[in-house]
Amino acid sequence: MSGSARKGAVVSARAIWPAAGLFVVLVVALEFVASIGLVSAFVLPRPSEVFFSLSDLLLSGRVWEHVAATTFETVAGFLIGSVAAFVLAVLASMSDLARRAVYPYVIALQVTPLIAVAPLIIAWLGFGYSSKIAIAALICFFPVFVNTAAGMMSTDRTEEELFQSLRAGKVQTLVRLRLPRALPTIFAGLKTAMTLALIGAVVGEFVSAERGLGVLVTRYSYQLAVAAAFAVVILLTALGLLLYGAMVLVERYVVYWRSDSRLLARERRQSTRSEPTPSPSTRTAAGVET
Repeated sequence: MSGSARKGAVVSARAIWPAAGLFVVLVVALEFVASIGLVSAFVLPRPSEVFFSLSDLLLSGRVWEHVAATTFETVAGFLIGSVAAFVLAVLASMSDLARRAVYPYVIALQVTPLIAVAPLIIAWLGFGYSSKIAIAALICFFPVFVNTAAGMMSTDRTEEELFQSLRAGKVQTLVRLRLPRALPTIFAGLKTAMTLALIGAVVGEFVSAERGLGVLVTRYSYQLAVAAAFAVVILLTALGLLLYGAMVLVERYVVYWRSDSRLLARERRQSTRSEPTPSPSTRTAAGVET
């Protein structure tokens, strides 16, 4: 292992151990409190029971179709809501008239409690995937729209005048100036939207669904299988972390100039491509001189 890699591993360990230590302390404390009967098992099951329930769910294979259903609803709703929000935000940032026409409806959509609208959406679209995807798309729409519009309108006036002096059109200014400037802000909204899309999908499953992790939580809660319900919540947390981590990885790849390592790697690749390839005669002459 090189010195830089070893140093990075040490820094990562130092950053992780406080949270890991606190987690161990909390688990031990909860196990002790539940084992001596201070809290009812129907309120707070022992962490060991939750662990065994989680292991049983994973090993039996009963949970995987529900994980797949919730993941599909979340990702599909996220893509639909994010694309719609991005397009409307770009149009609103380029036209004052469009901004004044769209913003009131976006605000109204945000302040409307979607938990109250979810039964109507399920009545319109049915009990299948469509209604859950629609709820996820609606709940993740607002952060993408607001962050995209704010990022698009945050460009410096001097930079826009420079592009105008170079006779750049609106599309060129949008692609070469506004969009790169707005990408960090856009991804901040996308990361928030991904977590909200998961919430929307689970809310739809709570109302009515045939499969999904939200269905399992409701089912186990009604059966008073609290440990199994907590195990499903842990699965939901893990799924949310995976989806959020995927967005972080995409951000590192797209917004490469915010990561020093990726920026250096990109510059190294570009410099390698720009180096002229020696002709066969040059290589032959070099071999003769050697």
